Amino acid sequence: MSRNPGRPLSPHLTIWKWGPHMLVSILHRATGSAMAIGAASLLIWWLVAAASGPAAYAAFLDVFTVASGKLNIIGGLVFIGFTWTFLQHLFTGLRHLVLDTGAGYELRANRFWSIATLVGSLTLTALIWAPILARN
Repeated sequence: MSRNPGRPLSPHLTIWKWGPHMLVSILHRATGSAMAIGAASLLIWWLVAAASGPAAYAAFLDVFTVASGKLNIIGGLVFIGFTWTFLQHLFTGLRHLVLDTGAGYELRANRFWSIATLVGSLTLTALIWAPILARN
């Protein structure tokens, strides 16, 4: 099969100039997948631990509960990660909802709200977890 050299090639990611709007669009997909896979993994782990007996269930609880006033490092990182992915997905979802109405496509507005979703999710995650971690 021959190709017509006068016909343009389909654009590829390497020719586009990356910006915050592309990052948050990709992050929206990634955070949605991460939440789904992470929640399913935790649910399966919990069910297997509950079915395996008291020792396995106690090991699960040691990771994901506050034992003796201290939050487990792994459990804390998982919860902080879930908090950030949820907030990032929520904020970019709201941004996409506004874009679906036809508003916000101007370059300055699009760039501003893209950066605002990143800053907002990180700031709100820090505000939620700072008092919790300060107690531990």
